[in-house]
Amino acid sequence: MTEPKLLETYEIPLYDTKVRVDIVKGAELAMQYIIHRPELSGPTSILLESVKDDILKEVRIKPQEIFEAKSVEKLGAEFRQKANEMLLRKLPNLEAGKRNSLVSYLMSEMIGLGLLEIPLNDPDLEEIVVNTSAEPAWVYHKKHGWLKTNINVKTEQQVQNYASIIARRIGRQITTLEPLLDAHLVTGDRANATLAPISTKGNTLTIRKFARKPWTITDFIANGTLNSEVAAFLWTAIQYELNIIVAGGTSSGKTALLNSLMPFMQPNHRIISIEDTRELQLPSFLHWVPMTSRLPNPEGKGEVSMLDLMVNSLRMRPDRIVVGEIRRGDQAEVLFEAMHTGHSVYATLHADTAEQVIKRMTNPPINIPEVMMEAVHMVIVQRRDRRTGARKTSQVAEILPAGDVEEKRGLKVNVLYRLKPDGSLAPHDPCVRIIDLLRMHTGMTDREFMAELKEKMAVLDYMVKRNINDIDEIGRMVAEYYSDKASLLRKLKK
Repeated sequence: MTEPKLLETYEIPLYDTKVRVDIVKGAELAMQYIIHRPELSGPTSILLESVKDDILKEVRIKPQEIFEAKSVEKLGAEFRQKANEMLLRKLPNLEAGKRNSLVSYLMSEMIGLGLLEIPLNDPDLEEIVVNTSAEPAWVYHKKHGWLKTNINVKTEQQVQNYASIIARRIGRQITTLEPLLDAHLVTGDRANATLAPISTKGNTLTIRKFARKPWTITDFIANGTLNSEVAAFLWTAIQYELNIIVAGGTSSGKTALLNSLMPFMQPNHRIISIEDTRELQLPSFLHWVPMTSRLPNPEGKGEVSMLDLMVNSLRMRPDRIVVGEIRRGDQAEVLFEAMHTGHSVYATLHADTAEQVIKRMTNPPINIPEVMMEAVHMVIVQRRDRRTGARKTSQVAEILPAGDVEEKRGLKVNVLYRLKPDGSLAPHDPCVRIIDLLRMHTGMTDREFMAELKEKMAVLDYMVKRNINDIDEIGRMVAEYYSDKASLLRKLKK
């Protein structure tokens, strides 16, 4: 029998206490995510049920309070205060540490998702999954991949209750007549639920966690997703308002990379972002209006689609439009219309190569004419390594219109940087179209372009070396580069 091997241990904050987690490799085929939380005795459980009832009698909850993050936070503070007061009254001799643990338990049960609140507070997790009450929950760890937990949701009804809590917070419901739910928590985490018999093993709940601290361009340089040369090239493309599509498979880091490029925008540019679920996080000082779509209510009314938001955004005088993901032809048409009317557009798309981006965009269901596709200047492709789980930038390419190629027909992809087998991102083919565009729009010579690229590499390398990975700090340094480049470069040299 294999002896359990402890791979990692750490603590997760949960309201007024901390919970220890061990990641263990043992006899089971899957590695385990073990949560150490004391079991409640029978009398303690009865006492907490009594406290819970008393709190609900004293704290008045308005319906609108469960829809907004700030209201939920305020409500949580009120619940915490009442729970502390009642436990002090009922158990005056209980030590502070144990009282805090009981308060955290009450908070999880009353305004959270019970035991699932613990992995929800773990910054190293990306996904939390309940497949059925008959099996333990699973989590996806950034470092270790899929792990089996020791969390057991007791009944199928409890799984459905958790899904119903999430649904009610966005004014929806999940029932046997409407057994599918796609929603988000007030924290921004995305939730999906299905009910039996649609999911034949039992009720399911899948929560994709929203990054509390967004990945930044310096994080990506430091972990080898890309290098400072490519990052400086992308910075230049965004500075001079080229249109970019970030492509890749599921969980390849498309949105994370797109988000990391946003601080390269000038602070005086008006940015409109359009998403199904809010994932983008831009520097707080940027001129940014985030918008999210809305599903219809149970009566089929009140829907606000991505297309509605795209059409509306063109009336808001944007300089830049950022779209979460292109899925349909009508969305793409509006997006490309925005490009052709002089707006800079950035979007993500499911495709594994730059060539696939063209095929997907010019064939059903998106099916836009090739002549419109010429408005895209650059494609960045993200890839997730199936063996190690590492996310890498695999291609940076430019789209060459028909007039730029010998055959004089059909779009072509010119790959500027390509991922090598050793994991490095290396130059591939010389740049053609983007260099010409920059010459035309800025008057820069090739020598000036290369000098600017080196300056930006120096700024990026400085931030990586100093471990500057906060999105606001990066944005402010980029803004300083735009406003007083000479002073910034002198400061870096010192």
